[in-house]
Order: sequence, then structure tokens, then C-alpha cells
Amino acid sequence: MRTNRHHSPPRWATTLLGWWTDPNTREEVEGDLLELYNHWVQTVGKRKADWRYSLSALKLLRPLARKQSNQPETTPFSLSADMVRNYLKIAFRNLVKNKVYSFINIFGLAAGMAVAMLIGLWIFDELAFDKHTKNYDRIAQLWQFVKFDVEKSSYDAVPIPLAEELRSNYPDFEAVSLSAQRSGILAAGEKKFVKTGNYVEPDFTKMLSLNMLAGSAAGLNDVNAILLSESVANALFDSNPINKLLKLDNKQTMKVVGIYSDFPDNSTFKNVLFIAPWKLLLATNDDTRSQQDQWDSNSYQILAQLKPGADFGQVSAKIKDIRMKRDDPPAYKPEFFLHPMSKWHLYREFKDGVNTGGFITFVRLFGIIGSIVLLLACINFMNLSTARSEKRAKEVGIRKAVGSVRSQLIAQFFIESISTTLLAFLLAILFVQLALPIFNQIADKKIAILWLNPWFWFSGLGFSLFTGLIAGSYPALYLSSFQPVKVLKGIFRTNRYAAIPRRVLVGFQFTVSVVLIIGTIIVFRQIEHAKDRPIGYSRQGLIEIKMNTPELASRYEAIRNDMLTTGAVTDMSESSGSVTVQYGGTTDFSWRTKTPDMHPLVMSNFVTHDYGKTVGWRLLTGRDFSRAFSTDTAAMILNEAAVKLMGFSTPLGELIHQGGRHYKVIGVIKDMLKEDPFKPANPSFFVLSYANINTINVKLAPQLPTSEALAKVEQVLKAYDPLTPFEYKFVDDEFSQKFGFEERIGKLAGGFASLAILISCLGLFGLASFIAEQRTKEIGIRKVLGASVFNVWRLLSTEFVLLVLAAFCLATPIAYYLLSDWLQNYQYRTDLSWWVFAGAGAGALAVTLLTISFQSVKAALMNPVKSLRSE
Repeated sequence: MRTNRHHSPPRWATTLLGWWTDPNTREEVEGDLLELYNHWVQTVGKRKADWRYSLSALKLLRPLARKQSNQPETTPFSLSADMVRNYLKIAFRNLVKNKVYSFINIFGLAAGMAVAMLIGLWIFDELAFDKHTKNYDRIAQLWQFVKFDVEKSSYDAVPIPLAEELRSNYPDFEAVSLSAQRSGILAAGEKKFVKTGNYVEPDFTKMLSLNMLAGSAAGLNDVNAILLSESVANALFDSNPINKLLKLDNKQTMKVVGIYSDFPDNSTFKNVLFIAPWKLLLATNDDTRSQQDQWDSNSYQILAQLKPGADFGQVSAKIKDIRMKRDDPPAYKPEFFLHPMSKWHLYREFKDGVNTGGFITFVRLFGIIGSIVLLLACINFMNLSTARSEKRAKEVGIRKAVGSVRSQLIAQFFIESISTTLLAFLLAILFVQLALPIFNQIADKKIAILWLNPWFWFSGLGFSLFTGLIAGSYPALYLSSFQPVKVLKGIFRTNRYAAIPRRVLVGFQFTVSVVLIIGTIIVFRQIEHAKDRPIGYSRQGLIEIKMNTPELASRYEAIRNDMLTTGAVTDMSESSGSVTVQYGGTTDFSWRTKTPDMHPLVMSNFVTHDYGKTVGWRLLTGRDFSRAFSTDTAAMILNEAAVKLMGFSTPLGELIHQGGRHYKVIGVIKDMLKEDPFKPANPSFFVLSYANINTINVKLAPQLPTSEALAKVEQVLKAYDPLTPFEYKFVDDEFSQKFGFEERIGKLAGGFASLAILISCLGLFGLASFIAEQRTKEIGIRKVLGASVFNVWRLLSTEFVLLVLAAFCLATPIAYYLLSDWLQNYQYRTDLSWWVFAGAGAGALAVTLLTISFQSVKAALMNPVKSLRSE
């Protein structure tokens, strides 16, 4: 029932009217409006009358304000410093007012930017590999394709005489150098270190543009001259080392003729800590000296620099058949070619004579991951920015009513958005600086923020500006176009389809997150699958000691007896290399049933008695080498792969022709995994030899503490070779390093996947909070009508659960396709179990429910009296 009692209009509209109207006309205007207001109350009700009065009051403000200030009806927009300062103040107040949304927006975007920066720095470091070299684009390494079986294989080891052939008969080459990397003992006074260096020809130092700190690389022409890296020189000498003497491998007296800066970490030669003359290797190494005229002994590297204008492809075509044009061409048909320095690090993989890439695959992969994580952060930022902007519709209406032009509103929203992204950029730099130590440890890098690189700042600030413009475009261009009459009347409503893009973007976020989760799980499963693979020997308590001096090799039997007497060692033997590395093979290997068209590469291993017992290899048939059989010097032991290659069902007693000698097969062992743990073992043979050895293998006694056993081993070795520092390697550690690359990839992928999930959950939390706030009155009404907390929780959670389930359905085939393709790179690989996909989906769903439940339960527990209270 209506009454004629007097009603008071909203105070805020009356107050504004009083501020803006002239004192002489205020009372008249207010009286007219008040009379009209009470008429509205009688006809349309108080609530609609409030809005009509407010709108009428605001309509009067703009012309009255212009009249008092003598301003024209329209003024051109200009962005003054005061205006920008005011917009920044408003932006700051909005950030402080909405602390949770501000934190989610800034932290989420900063996290995405930080991931992109870290990956960008890592990619920059990888792409810059070897680029410090002056003639980077003209340097190459000699490689060769060989055809042992059906497909061509590629090798970076070539014969020694090829270097002189290139220098003498091919004018396209400006410089050519042989190179062989070796470890050596460097001793000066009481200081002794085992370091890795290269024996090279003079052109080597010219090609690599050594940064000489003292002395000259030209002094390397002397057979007893040596160049030291800065780090080694500082470790060996307390003062200027130039022209000082040191001992190399306790044999050669060398004169230091130059000091060069250490190669950077992103260099192929970062481990080259000393450089010695090639002539010295010829003088001191019997194997090298015997191979300097052998075209079919491929054990060395050759670096070459082309003359300006020469093309790698054309020169490769010229040198391709050098070996096949000589006398007695080999059956494996070698084809020499130039592998440019620009491809050494990222493009080392070949398949059947074609370069198929290499590490560049992972550079691209992480580039994609970084872009996706950054995209997820941007999606969060834009989702929450646009969602929150709808709450400011009334603010836009009031500002336009009081005189703001659209261009001013556009500028305000853009400035607010850009200032937020710039804050996120600065926070991202802080995150990167804090994360770099851990990131470098995982990635095995020494990268740093490129503070002085203009491209770093240009890309970072440019991206912040771009993101701010994109995120601010919705409120700036859409909200600024509102008609204040509709907004303030309450007629304005958001389009019912406005939330669809946000739902699609949230679905995309979780699709990416689920794919990354599945990918990370599969990477670690593949690593564990290979680690659990039988390796054919025992790594427990097995250590290796390199023999760099003749003192150990010449006294082997006495050393072995003393070792066993200590009780710290259960067995000891020698071999031609590490049990975890395959050093070389031969095609000079034939048997009774071999056909003329077979040219297999068989790995050669030279060992001493007791090698099998020391490493714990597993005999499948026959016997081990024994001192009781003097004929074992002509005996051979094969692995399973070699027996399979030869096709013998009973290989014992078969004769093998190798290296001009006949060997009798006395045993077959289980394949020993010496190379890639993800590939099958190579066909291999083992023969006795006390001449071609360089490694001592020691099995420590399990009953003694490792430190005590090692101390006793050191004591024995020092008694026979006091000048050589005691250095050893655990075979277990050496084998674990074979998984280092995959483990780094897995850890990095896992870290980025975790951040992707965190960013997605932050966005989900923000949107759940926003939706709960939007539906406050609805929730209050439902509670009044009897809805339980569970009903309200289900109401708010259902939409997001359906989004995550849809994302899982989309992510599963994508992940299956990508990971199936990735696993094809490994011959020994895990399977794609269904539970991995189900577990990833369940995990994503659980995280989603945990994320949104906080806001859902909070909204469900809210007092409906507060929820239904009018503004």
C-alpha cells in the first residue's frame, strides 16, 4: 500500500549536487528534484526512484561544472604529468584495496616471466656455444661416414695422415691441425695436479684465437714447450710462470712458454687446461707413432679452417673419397666431410649420412615450454584483469557523468595495467637472481643475468608493455564505451557469453599442465627404467685408477700382491680403458661362417688376468682367463651380442681371426653395458694383454669402511709411485653420469611443470574467488531456502571440475603422441602405462578441488544476512 509521506533521496547524490551547483540556484534545483523524487516513489517505488534521482543529479553536474569553469562543451584530450601521477595513485590504491587479486596477478605473472627469463638465458648460452672464437664461421672438424652394416655411421675420429693430405693437396684450407686430448700429471715443486689437455699442431692455437695473457703461442714449436691455462698456472706457480719448468707425467721436463685465458664454459674446449706439441705425443707414445702413416687407424681429431669464401659443402664433396681413391680401400667405405663449428654442440646426430639434429631438439623444447609457461601467466593476468574490471562499471559510469572523456578512461586503464606488468617484471628479475644458483646447479651451467645487454632490457620491458596493453585493452576499450545512463540505472549486464573465453583459457591452462605432468613422469620413468637394466657386472666397491706414468705399469704384479695383502682389496686387474667406456673397435674380425658382404664393427677390450673376477662379469658358458692355462694368450672371450652376430649356437672352441692372429673362444659373458644405457650392447671381445693397458681396476673389500680401504690403496700406490697424486673414480659414479643429461632434462621439466601448475592454480583461485563474490546474494538466498554447505560447494566447484576433466581428455592424446615420438629415440625404453595418465589427471583434479574448495567453503559458510544486505 503506497503512502504520501516524504522520502529523502540518496545522500551521495544530494551532496554532489550541492558541491557542483551555484549557491544561488542550488535550493531551486534541489527543490525541483526532491518534488520529482517523491513523485517517483509513489509511482515506481523507492529503489527505482533512488536510481532515477541519482541519474538526474549526475546529469546536472556536467553542464553546471562546465558553466562555472567557463570550459567549452568538449575539450581535446591531453595526458599531462599531473594526470599520469593521478592515474598511478589510483592504480596503487586499487592494488592495495584488492590485496589478494593484486598478489595473484603480480606474483603469477612474475613467476611466468622468471621462467621465461631463465629458459631464455639458458637458450642464449646454448646458442652462443663456441661463438667466442674469432673465425667461428670458417672452422670445422673432420668427420667421416662409415658403413659397417646397413646404415652409415658417423665418427669424429679420423686417421693421422689425413691432416698432411689436406694441407698439401687442397688449397681451400687455410689451417689444419691434428689434436688428441689426454689427461696428464703436471708437477711443479711440491704441487701436482692431474689435468686434461690437448696435444696439437701449431695451427690449433691460431684457429681458436687463444687469449694469451703472457708469453706467446709461437713457442709451442719447441717439442718441450707447453701452454697453461690461467687457472692451472695460478695453481702451480706463485709468481710469473713464463720460462719456468714443470714435469709432465713425471717424465718430460717442459718449459712454460705461454699463459692463456681459460676457455669459457660454453666452449667445446672448456676442459683444455694445457696445450702441448703434437711432436711430443709422437715422441712419447708408441701407439701414436705407429699410426702416423696408417690410413685405417681412426683415433684422432683434425680441426681445419677454410679460406674466406670457401663453402663447407663444396669442400666436403672434394675430400669425400680421399681414402677410397688410395690403395687397398677398406670395406667400410669411409667418406670424409667437414662438420662446421657452428654445429658441433647442437647438431651432432646423424642417421644414415644425414644430420638429424641433436641437442637443438631440447633447446627448441625448452623454448616452447618457456613460452607456454609465460603464456599461462599472461592468461591468468588477463583473465583476472578482465574479470575484476567488470566490477568497475559503476566507476566508469560516474566518471563519464562527471566529465571524463573516453580517451581519459582509456589512458587510465592502460596505465594501471602497464604499471602492474612493470611491477611483475621487476619482481621476476628478483626471482631469477634468487633462482640462478639452483638453476645453474641443475643445468650444469654458470649463466648470469645479462645486466649490460640492451636486448635483455628491450625484450623484458617490451614484453611488459605488450602484456599490459593486451590485458588493459578490455577495460580500456570496452568499459570506457558504456553509457552512464544504463550503468547507473542498473540496466547494464555483462554478456552471458563473456565468461566463455575465460573458461576456454582456464581449460587450456590445465591441458598444458597435465601434458607437462605426464611428460615429467615419463622422463623419470625412462631414466629409472634404464638404471634398473642389468649391466652385466658389479659396480659395488669398484674403483678405477688411471696409469699416467710407467712406474705403475712396470710393477703391476708387485703392486697387486701388496694390494691383496692389505685386506682392503678383494681383487685387482688392469684393462685398456674404463669399464664404463668403450674406447675403440675394429673391422678386422672374422670367423668361420662370415660372408664377404659382412663388415661389422666389433669392440676390442684388452685386459689382464683376474679382470672378470674384479669387475664381476657373468659367465654364461665356458671359463674365464686363468694363469693355469699358458695358452690363454691366444684365447678370447665374447659377449652375447658378438655370439649373436656370428650366429653360433655353440661358440666355445671356435676360432676367431683378429689383428693377424687366431684366437680360440673359451667363454661367453653376459653383455656388459659400457656405452649408452638406452641402447643395446655392442658386439665385443676380450683378450689378454699386458701391453695395451692404462687403467687399474680395484675391488674394495666390503667389510672395511670405504675411507679406510682407500687410504690403504693410496699407501701402496705411493710406495711405488710417490710423485703421482692419488686420483680414483668410483665406477658407480661414472655410470651414474651416463644419466646426467636425462636427469637434468627431467629436473628442469619437473620444475617448470610445477610452476605451470602453480600459476594455473593461482588463476583458478582468483577466478573461484571472483565467482564466489559475484554470486554472494545467490548463495545467501540458497542458504535461506535450506541449501547445505556441501550443496553450495558443489555448485561452485562443478564448473571448474568439468573444465579440468575436459582438459584431461584433451591432454591425454596430445601427451601420448608427443611422448611416443620422444621414446622412439631410445632403443631401450619404458612403456606408456595407463596409470601415468590416470594419475596425472587425478592429481590435476585433486589440486583443482583443493584450490577452489577454500573459496567455495568460505562462501558457503558466510552469514546469509550479510550476503543479502543491500548496498
